[in-house]
Amino acid sequence: MREVAFWQAINEALMEEMARDETVFVMGECVRGALFGTTKGLVDKFGAGRVLDTAISENAIGGTPVGAAIAGYRPVADLMFSDFFLIAGDEICNKAAKWRFCHGGKPRLPIVYMASTGGYMGSDAEHSQCNEALIMHTPGLKLAFPSTPYDAKGLLKTAIRDDNPVVFLYHKQLLANKGEIPEEEYTIPFGLADIKREGTDVTVIATGYMVSMVLGAAKHAEANGVSVEVIDTRTLEPLDIGTIVASVKKTGRAIIVDEDTERCSVAGEVAMQIMEHAFDSLDAPIKRVAAANYPIPANRFLEKVVMPQPNDIVDAIREVTGKDLGGPMEVEAAVDFRKLTGDLGISKKV
Repeated sequence: MREVAFWQAINEALMEEMARDETVFVMGECVRGALFGTTKGLVDKFGAGRVLDTAISENAIGGTPVGAAIAGYRPVADLMFSDFFLIAGDEICNKAAKWRFCHGGKPRLPIVYMASTGGYMGSDAEHSQCNEALIMHTPGLKLAFPSTPYDAKGLLKTAIRDDNPVVFLYHKQLLANKGEIPEEEYTIPFGLADIKREGTDVTVIATGYMVSMVLGAAKHAEANGVSVEVIDTRTLEPLDIGTIVASVKKTGRAIIVDEDTERCSVAGEVAMQIMEHAFDSLDAPIKRVAAANYPIPANRFLEKVVMPQPNDIVDAIREVTGKDLGGPMEVEAAVDFRKLTGDLGISKKV
């Protein structure tokens, strides 16, 4: 095993898959400049013909891979920010997602749409959203959302090899996080959730950066006598509801933590499926911790009001268990976006 940063794990996955299969190519805004490090060094190794900087046209970045995939290539399209999926929505949601179904299953559409996602960086409402619910709601799109370097590399390699369009999201707050990955090649199958921490009193389900936040809250709860089981969905489509239900049946309580807005959210969908499959096992109402139904402010102080915070999770655990968890937990400051890109040596431009 060796330790790598989250962005390096993504970079390694791209490097290895491009070396393994010459039909894999990367395109998008600033992929040669590698703003987040994920595409760093690709153009030096594989050349400008397979690492394509595009114009600032999300419609083109969303639509070009559809034709390329039908022609036999495996494009990885980097839209930089998940917010920009809305600009390319017709190409991704109406073309990429549906064409295999509309044409009798004849065309393969092995496309990966990759983008950073999430807030906590004061990057305003158009660069801070988590759009998982929008993607999850679109039939024909798979959705991977890793929380560790190990998961990021394994899931991205699986995504690139899939013959269907996959949305691969990585949270900006996780880019500098380090974790162990194997020396040998590996992939992670879709639809297999991971129990990041075992517990007996309450099940907390989370995605992306929220997994780190939940693990901190679980540690605080444990110090106050409450055992928290933490489940990372890893992929939302397909969703491993079996692992979630089995855990809820064991603990009798469920909390879903989601950075997307509470209304019409992933948290709402998971909560409903728990109700359908494990209602008789619940000892308390299901609790959601999510963003307020409000655009995300650029002001860092207002952002804290709108977006889920670690002590919101602690409060939810206190509410469903009825246990005294002491005072608020100590919280580390979120990473500043400009400092992050500078510290990683990736780019000093935003």
